[in-house]
Amino acid sequence: MNKNIISTESAPAAIGPYSQGISTGSMVFTSGQLPIDVETGHLEKEDIAKATELVIKNVISVVRAGGSDLEKIIKTTIYLVDMADFAAVNKVYGEFFKENQPARTTIQVCKLPLDVKVEIEAIAII
Repeated sequence: MNKNIISTESAPAAIGPYSQGISTGSMVFTSGQLPIDVETGHLEKEDIAKATELVIKNVISVVRAGGSDLEKIIKTTIYLVDMADFAAVNKVYGEFFKENQPARTTIQVCKLPLDVKVEIEAIAII
C-alpha cells in the first residue's frame, strides 16, 4: 500500500514536521487539528465552542482532501486542557455528528500546541 500525504489549503498548514493527514488503502488519518480559522488566520484560544467548531471544520477539510467525508469518520480523539469544557465541546461535536457517530476517546492533557484548549484527530474510511 502507498502512503499518500494529504495537503490542503482548506485546513491550517502543519506547524511542525508532520502532514495534515495521510491516506493509505481505504483509510484517512488526520493529524490533530487546532482551532485556526483558515480564512482569517485567527487562532481561537478563548471561546471553547467556537474553537471546537473550527477544529471540526479543519478535520473535515483534511478528511475530504483525503477522499472521504464527515459521514465516513469512524474514530476521533479529542484532547482537552480542561475537562470542565467537556459539555460545551460535546454540544458542538453533536451538531456535526448527528447520526452514525464515530467511536470517540476524550483525553485531558496538561497543554496543547499554541496554548489552545482543544485538539481533535480523526480516522475515516474512503
